[in-house]
Amino acid sequence: MPLFDLPLAQLRAYSSDVTPPEDLGHFWDATIREARAFPLDASFEPVENYLSVIDTFDVIFAGYGGAPVRGWLHLPAHREPGASLPVVVQYVGYSGGRGLVNQDTRWAQAGYAHFIMDTRGQGYGGTLGDTPDPHPSAGDVAHAGLMTRGIGNREDYYYRRVYVDAFRAVEAAQSHPAVDPSRVVLAGVSQGGGIVVATAGLAAGRLDGVIAALPDVPFLQDFPRAIDITPRGPYPEIAQFLARHRDRYDSALAVLRYFDGVNLARWATAPALYSAAQMDDICPPSTVFASFNAYGSGTAGSSGTGAGKEIEVYRFNNHEGGQEHHWIRQLLFLRKILG
Repeated sequence: MPLFDLPLAQLRAYSSDVTPPEDLGHFWDATIREARAFPLDASFEPVENYLSVIDTFDVIFAGYGGAPVRGWLHLPAHREPGASLPVVVQYVGYSGGRGLVNQDTRWAQAGYAHFIMDTRGQGYGGTLGDTPDPHPSAGDVAHAGLMTRGIGNREDYYYRRVYVDAFRAVEAAQSHPAVDPSRVVLAGVSQGGGIVVATAGLAAGRLDGVIAALPDVPFLQDFPRAIDITPRGPYPEIAQFLARHRDRYDSALAVLRYFDGVNLARWATAPALYSAAQMDDICPPSTVFASFNAYGSGTAGSSGTGAGKEIEVYRFNNHEGGQEHHWIRQLLFLRKILG
């Protein structure tokens, strides 16, 4: 795959045309209040994972609308009695779920508590999932897939439910006695990375304890540009929907502004390590840089600077990004933050 997006120098300066709706804060404040009206009811059931160095718990907590959301909590088996660990809350890629009980334990192997959130209505591709999406999207027409589900109304859009689940997953992770609630790291690749950006933004001023965000080749950023230039993956679901529903572009984009990572990134305060791949034709690098360049920009204080942030660019990679190389980069980033 050749380079198809902007040159790196232009990426570093790229600013999206996406602007936040005037009531964006009110919308999300009301959404979070509505979610918190339901008891979290987080439960952690020990399960056999066939591993001698990791303890695993089957997690259930109340997400959007009080509906149950599943997850895994992995802990190092040989942790200090009574010790509380920093926790990495991980969100997964598009079509994937939490996976099998021992499928991904790498953050626990590194000494962290590792909480993996199942994604409602997914788990049909990639990794398996166990969480249905019981909330229909007002019966609106949609393209196959998830990107246009409920796109006729901001209250009904699919990612409103997912972002609420992600927010409450942090609260669930913080409720476990082995977790230090003041040291929460958000991590994810692709869709998971986009959920990281959204949760980091939503957490600012609404949820204490998030100390770092690790959005890896994040999806759900700069929707207008992504729809225009992305040749494969989930973004074309929106373009194909609009190819048939020719009169709905403006109304669809008006809804997507409430869920665009570029808008939510502006609120974030936690230090962030992004990654982008210059040959990525699923999450084009310009959409990632749009988010990175906006990240923390709405939180600047008297010094004129917002959240600390870094980005690692993988010039010759497609959507796989940095993979194992980037995980080492993430470990070093967290070591610097945690000491």
